[in-house]
This record gives sequence, structure tokens and C-alpha cells, in this order.
Amino acid sequence: MQPSASAIPDFYYALFAFYEPALTILGFIGAVHDPETTHNAQAPWPADSLPPTSLPKASIVTVIQLAHVCALMGVVNFFVLTAIRKNLSTQLAIQEKIIFALMTPLLMGDCMHLYVTLWALGDERWDISQWSPMLWTTIVLGFSLMIPRIMWHLGIWRYVDSRDRQPDVTTNEKE
Repeated sequence: MQPSASAIPDFYYALFAFYEPALTILGFIGAVHDPETTHNAQAPWPADSLPPTSLPKASIVTVIQLAHVCALMGVVNFFVLTAIRKNLSTQLAIQEKIIFALMTPLLMGDCMHLYVTLWALGDERWDISQWSPMLWTTIVLGFSLMIPRIMWHLGIWRYVDSRDRQPDVTTNEKE
């Protein structure tokens, strides 16, 4: 497959400017609608301890604020990537640098999110038969964003200035 003539071609644009914001906004709506379930589904509970049936107001606020920050990051992706495509369509090297500045911390966040999720499972982290639907969703959706972000960083299916830049062709005519 030929590299795209854009640092954010349609595949990545659809994924990071529409799919990711949709996931984060839906997560925020879910947290606002039912913060207790959102809280209690984040990690497994010990067999001898049931999750709380009601949460203190501080915990509810924390869950909703965390979901809000996630949704905000998704919305930021949409606006930044749309502005880059619209205003820097002919400046591919600058596109790449700005998108790198956006994608790098998001990739670090993807890795940390996966690490913390697996860490929270303790010794049962690899007993996938016991994973809850929420845990499966967290892992699968996390990878559905992390793998394409890694692909973007590797220059797959996109313009990479150091690889794809066309040399300047100037003629120096002497009369």
C-alpha cells in the first residue's frame, strides 16, 4: 500500500477524530447516568466483599470528572485533527509534527491505561475466562486505539516527511 499524501489520512482521521471521541463521549454519558456501576465495574471485587451499593458524593464526583476529562480528550482530538487537515493540507511536515505532539501522550496514556487495568486484576489478570464484559470492553477498545496509534508512529499508511518528502526541483538557468 502506498503511503498517503497526508500525515492524517482518512483511516486515522476517522479513527481518532470520530471513533475515539464517540467512545469517550459515550463513556461520559454512561458515567453520568450511572456513576455507581461505572465505579464498581472498574476492577474485580474480592470474593468475600461485595461492591458498595451507594458511593460517597466525593467518589461520584471523581468518577464523573474522570469521565469528563476522557470525553474532553476525545473532543480535543476532533478539533485538532480537523484543524490540521483543513488549515495545513499543503504543509505535510508541519502536520506530522503537530500530530506527533498529539499522538505521543495519547499513546503513553493507552499504555498506562492497559497497564493499570491489568495491574488491578492482580494474580487473576490472565484468567480471561473470569473477565467481566466491562473488562473485555476496556481491553478490546483500548487496543483498538493503541494499535493504530502505534501504526501511526511507525509511519504505516501515512505520509512521513523524512521518508516521503519530494526533493525540491529548482532549475538554475544561466543565460
